[in-house]
Amino acid sequence: MIPLATLKKTVQRTLRQLVRQKDIQDAEVFASSTGELICRLNYTSHIPCHGVEEPKSSDSFGIGILAVFKGTDGLQIGFGSEARDLSPVGIRRALQKARDNAMPDPHFVSLPTRVLSTPRRLRHEHDRRIMELNDRKLVEAGWQVINEALKAFASSDQLVRLAGTKEKLASLGLIVGGDVSLIRQRAAIGSTRMPKVQTDESTSVTSFVTAMVEQHNAKGTGYAAAAHLAKFRGEAGAEAARNAVKAAGGRRLPSGTYTVILGPQPVTDIMTHLVLPSLTTNAFYSSRSAFLGELKRSVASNMLTIYDHGAAKGMVGSRSITCEGLPTNRTDLIRAGVLQGLLSNHYETERLRRDPRAREKLGLNPQDYPDALTPRNGFRLSSQGSRQFNVVPSIAATNVCIEGSVSHTTDSLLSLVGNGVYIGRIWYTYPINGLRAGDFTCTLVGDSYLIEDGRIAAPLQANTVRLTGNIRHLLNDILGITKRARPIVGWGADEVVYAPEIAVRGMRLTEIAQFMERV
Repeated sequence: MIPLATLKKTVQRTLRQLVRQKDIQDAEVFASSTGELICRLNYTSHIPCHGVEEPKSSDSFGIGILAVFKGTDGLQIGFGSEARDLSPVGIRRALQKARDNAMPDPHFVSLPTRVLSTPRRLRHEHDRRIMELNDRKLVEAGWQVINEALKAFASSDQLVRLAGTKEKLASLGLIVGGDVSLIRQRAAIGSTRMPKVQTDESTSVTSFVTAMVEQHNAKGTGYAAAAHLAKFRGEAGAEAARNAVKAAGGRRLPSGTYTVILGPQPVTDIMTHLVLPSLTTNAFYSSRSAFLGELKRSVASNMLTIYDHGAAKGMVGSRSITCEGLPTNRTDLIRAGVLQGLLSNHYETERLRRDPRAREKLGLNPQDYPDALTPRNGFRLSSQGSRQFNVVPSIAATNVCIEGSVSHTTDSLLSLVGNGVYIGRIWYTYPINGLRAGDFTCTLVGDSYLIEDGRIAAPLQANTVRLTGNIRHLLNDILGITKRARPIVGWGADEVVYAPEIAVRGMRLTEIAQFMERV
């Protein structure tokens, strides 16, 4: 990892060099250092294994320059970057790439200018233990997850009965797979519009675990995410093992319309692939949002509130500044069912505000509601929220919080549903007929159960049911939302969703045809 002071000095030195270039009107400099520590989990009770495999690390650092060049035909915008070289030579190479890539952009207004009335809310939120973590501690974190899974298996009376004795549990084919990942990031940014260089550091630890009882074709999953290592205790392993035990003897479900409870992972997947992509300024500009023309109008049940909060203390996705140098804060997206605002970066905010069709696309005059388009979400990211120097800012959420007007528990939701289906894990969630139509589909791949008389009854057989619906209908047919929410990072997602359980009426579940072996 490159020291934060080095990144800051690099940005300062680069800015001093750029202001001396006669053909540059404005410039923005971003330097970052991102490290990932990861170990694979591969425990098999009946086959020789290492348990924790492939502990490894990856590091990337470099500098990116976004420059506004003066030309005979007007302004041209160019971006260039250089990896693993913060020297004057690396800076010159990045600048030359920006010159080579420069071209006119009729939508460009200006680089961001920091508004003094919006102070920075977070400082020093990162975990020093993660920043300084070594390979031995990484392996220990991996074994912590596996050990918690094995404890959960060993404490299951059901498994002990199936095996005969605790000593014979291994014969059932107990499998624990997945990973533990730790992300550490440092960044510095400055521009001719914001000459005071801003810096930020952030950390996170995540775990995704699948456990199996192979002899009974039972599978379960577990998830964990935290900003600090002290809050990571291997609970994802125990959750996956418990879910695998509960999955034994799964039933098939006939096609029909059901009242369902969406667990935290399905809520996260639906937010990541359907709802959040529709709640951005670029989705409105390109007329592909499912909520087009409905800003400040009701788009969901009045029970539902969704907001993004990048400056929330202690949350996994929190950062003090965006990758445009602007302070993070709370953005209300949907409040009591009404669409309040959109995720945005500076470029997309200015482009939409000046769009001649903005009133039509938003449903109101953007000049009358400036807070609805505030750019708090401009980030330069790769997968899973990692800052990268070699891309320009795009729009990404941080901590997505989902709340209900009535504080339910899991038990009260089950009572509310009565008879239906608990959906614990879905996969391959995507919009059909385009994002704007709101139609979607996904497959139930585990951790799902029948609900009978307000209680969890039999498990459902994995990969035998498909869920189809419309996101607008889903949001309007909400029956209740639990108060408890947990942080989950979707597969390859940038944001962290603090996901509750949500009960929804009238969801269409379709049985997937069963393969019949020819006799």
